[in-house]
Amino acid sequence: MNKIQCDGCGQLIPGYDIVNYGSIDRGYRKLCSSCFNTEVAKLGDLTSFEHIQFEPVVMADISGDFHEFHFRTRLMGTHVALEAFELFDEHPSGYRFQAIGDPEDDLLALLGKLIEKMRRALSIKHIEDSELGLQIADRQIVRGLVEWDDASDGRVPLLLIDGRKVTWEELGRMLMSFEGWQFKLEIRDISEEL
Repeated sequence: MNKIQCDGCGQLIPGYDIVNYGSIDRGYRKLCSSCFNTEVAKLGDLTSFEHIQFEPVVMADISGDFHEFHFRTRLMGTHVALEAFELFDEHPSGYRFQAIGDPEDDLLALLGKLIEKMRRALSIKHIEDSELGLQIADRQIVRGLVEWDDASDGRVPLLLIDGRKVTWEELGRMLMSFEGWQFKLEIRDISEEL
């Protein structure tokens, strides 16, 4: 795994857990989440904030496929974000979730909230493979995450649906089986429940 040395603690840290912290005037440092959170806590006078490093967990989806989730905690001033994500090629991808909480609250309670959100999401299948290719599942609801698509230089998005990459063209083919129907597209922050 590609590891980067944290400029704060000197530890070798996976690249997905490094933050470029600083400014143009003062320069930037590469900090691990723990050192970054310590810096932000000092700036916000959050003396009771304690960074917790959560171990990965494995969860099964509705099809019985297992997914290993890694966690990242980021203090953002008056809020703390706890993220869960799968790793593919050493980068967060696949299923990704986030919960937002108060930095003064118990991070274990926020973890419990996030795990419940993950369980609910993993219990639903939005797309399925068929002899005709990918199809929208029987519930006729599709939820996913919008990502950058290197193959199109970002002109169209790459979608993550049920933890798998789906191109804009593939989604278009799936929608054609509903020609003449109407749809509703809602955009929500990753921390919100869909």
